[in-house]
Amino acid sequence: MRAERLFDFLDNQATDFPLDKMVGIRDGNGLSFYSTHEFRQTVDKLSSGLIDMGVLQGDKVGLVVSRNRPEWLIVDLAVQQIGAILVPVYPTISLRDYEYIFSESKVAIVFTEGGDLLDKMIYLHKRIPSLDSIICFDDNGQTITNWKSLLDNPVNQKELDNRKDSITKDDLATIIYTSGTTGDPKGVMLSHWNIVSNVLSAYSFIPCKPGDRVMSFLPLCHIFEKVVTYAYLAAGVSIVYTGLDNLGGEKGDLKHIRPHFFTAVPRLLEKVYEKIMEKANGLTGFKRKLFFWALELTDDYEYDKVYTGMDWLKRKVADILVFSKWRKALGGRVLGILTGAAACPPHIIRVFSAAGVQIREGYGLTEAGPGISFNRYDKGTAMIGTVGTLLDNVEVKIDDNIGDFREGEGEILASGPNIMSGYFNQPEKTREVFTEIDGKKWLRTGDVGRFIKSKDGKLFLKITDRKKELLKTSGGKYVAPTPIENALKQDRLVENVMVVGEQKKFVSALIVPALDILRDWCKDQKISWTTSEDILNHPKVVACFQDIVEKYNKNLARFEQIKRFKLIDAPWEIVKVDGAPGELTPTLKLKRRVIMERWKDIIDAMYKE
Repeated sequence: MRAERLFDFLDNQATDFPLDKMVGIRDGNGLSFYSTHEFRQTVDKLSSGLIDMGVLQGDKVGLVVSRNRPEWLIVDLAVQQIGAILVPVYPTISLRDYEYIFSESKVAIVFTEGGDLLDKMIYLHKRIPSLDSIICFDDNGQTITNWKSLLDNPVNQKELDNRKDSITKDDLATIIYTSGTTGDPKGVMLSHWNIVSNVLSAYSFIPCKPGDRVMSFLPLCHIFEKVVTYAYLAAGVSIVYTGLDNLGGEKGDLKHIRPHFFTAVPRLLEKVYEKIMEKANGLTGFKRKLFFWALELTDDYEYDKVYTGMDWLKRKVADILVFSKWRKALGGRVLGILTGAAACPPHIIRVFSAAGVQIREGYGLTEAGPGISFNRYDKGTAMIGTVGTLLDNVEVKIDDNIGDFREGEGEILASGPNIMSGYFNQPEKTREVFTEIDGKKWLRTGDVGRFIKSKDGKLFLKITDRKKELLKTSGGKYVAPTPIENALKQDRLVENVMVVGEQKKFVSALIVPALDILRDWCKDQKISWTTSEDILNHPKVVACFQDIVEKYNKNLARFEQIKRFKLIDAPWEIVKVDGAPGELTPTLKLKRRVIMERWKDIIDAMYKE
């Protein structure tokens, strides 16, 4: 497939394999779709409407919605075709972050939806000099332009073609602001070719054939889902947009849409698993024994492992009686799920893959457009515990020069056509994240990793930690918190955890229990549930979590072991109920600085006791 600019994928589909059901959404009336022809017409009309509004090449256009919808992709393509630059933003960030992002990037127009988000954009309109217009996808009671009004006039085809012809693969396509785990967000500048090169390297590995159905619910403002969407266009599959609010259940999107493939973050898969376990713990007698017998069979699962004889028969019985019901709950047609944005616990990958729902984990970052490596679906192309093999046009170097690393480990450096040009308007931060080795420019990912060789000689990349998140005890020992946190989160009673100990005598942890599952545990233990605060101080509950900590401490060096912990009686969220910033980024990473500040008294108390 030939493509250099992102909108080339739409043109290719329209010419080579147009679909009757290209992009759709599930709403109150069921599923509704645009055909490729209708979709392309709408994109061209919007491009022409934006030209009539006076949008010039290089102008910044903001886009913020609460859930995925076809209009998002229409705007993205329409903006690209006229040489403007899209600035997509998460719906869950604070007003301060909105103002910072739109002011720094000088957004001129913002597309949004009705309700609370529209109110926020109107507020920002009064505060940001560059923000000239608000365009709303939904009918509203205010004098705000509805996007459909931009589709009324005939397409100025000559002007549109001139604009498209003038755009090169090296032109800036989008500025995507990072989550901002520390300080203000940074605007990652990505050209058409940064993203297109990624798509061309990966789209053929989607385990679907043209016309199959995929589901998209991860935020499109995140580079992961955006690139996956363009891979869908290249692969010729039918996309259905939805949200996270109604995926499961008898009337949920999974059963109604019946996707062949979708992407997910690990936490979502963990929650699905927790729901399964919650139901399993309510079973009795033979059904309970059958479930846990089947679950135990997944412990030794590896990709491509062949079972024979009685081992094969056991798994066949387990599949018919137990795992087939899991697949039915996911719509009954899922061929694969690709997970990214955070580390996926190996036991989650094993359980679902053994149950016939093939999970694959990939790795990248916004600055890399985003893909660096991923596990694939063909035989011999995936390894549990790794993030897969490198994309064809991406190079990785393991740099052990700066830092305290184990043998074979180091910071992951990446180079290739996918790597960003830099951070918007922040040359110093750009210089900090790049290094030059042997005359070549490399992106410092901040992640620590190493290569593992498979039996047939393939090199798989394994992430072992975040370089910037290494903590150093007062005894001078370096501790990698992320692997410890990921290990603890494998226990179903642990919702979230953060390891602390920077310049302290020992390592401690803040643990957020999974309260719904803890409630069932308390019921089994004959512990009366009063308030969550009281329960988390109950001696039996504290002892239970002590056992969990000790279980994982056994696999750690003495200086890495968690000596003390506190159970936190408050969920960690992206945004708090009162609108205050939460403890998690939109991609569910820990905001360590926020957590340290918010629970400073509790942390201090652990070291005073």
